[in-house]
Amino acid sequence: MRCQQGMRLDERYVPYLQMAGLYHLARLNDRWFRLDEPLVSAFVERWRPETHTFHMPFGECTITLQDVAYQLGLPVDGHYVSGCLTDFHETFGECPEGADEATVRRFARAYIMVLLGTQLFADKSGNRIHIRWLPYVARLEEMGGYSWGSAALAWLYRCMCRVANRHVVKLAGPLQLLQSWIFWQFSSFRPDGWSDYNPGVSEKGPRVQMTRLRIHMLQARDVSMHKTFA
Repeated sequence: MRCQQGMRLDERYVPYLQMAGLYHLARLNDRWFRLDEPLVSAFVERWRPETHTFHMPFGECTITLQDVAYQLGLPVDGHYVSGCLTDFHETFGECPEGADEATVRRFARAYIMVLLGTQLFADKSGNRIHIRWLPYVARLEEMGGYSWGSAALAWLYRCMCRVANRHVVKLAGPLQLLQSWIFWQFSSFRPDGWSDYNPGVSEKGPRVQMTRLRIHMLQARDVSMHKTFA
């Protein structure tokens, strides 16, 4: 299994990922569907920063911590996540065969940094890792005590608010979480075989317009039973 930056999920990392509360997220990496940008863009247009909700034809709804815990398996209780915003970038290799425990731990830390920096808290560049994660991976035993779910949701909210307020063209943040939420909440947008979902990149403009129309026609009965109304 490989993460977005090409790092393989080595089975020797599993105890450290479980310790950090990020094992389920790591397992999702290779199985998550491709991002459908027209779909996501059309929904983000419905986002209102003043209420942190999507304004839909039938009312308001939003992504909740329950959604994050259910779909990403991230802890939502515990200490808050904070840190500096300095950019940091480095290329990490793969852990050599026969490595001792200290070496495996070091590579596991690198893997977790990439997981956090590219899967949950990605910026628009898509290839930078923030140095803010260094203090956390230095204390793997304490990582499971942080509310990573709250931090991921807050970052998604912030990224969508930036787009809404500044008319930013390129979206950032944990957009797979947003797309997964759309699939779960609105069955009419849900494809068969999520892991093989490949929306393509052609005719983006017409697809955005078509998705806008489909959203405009949504009614309350089109929302799944586990709906998250604001």
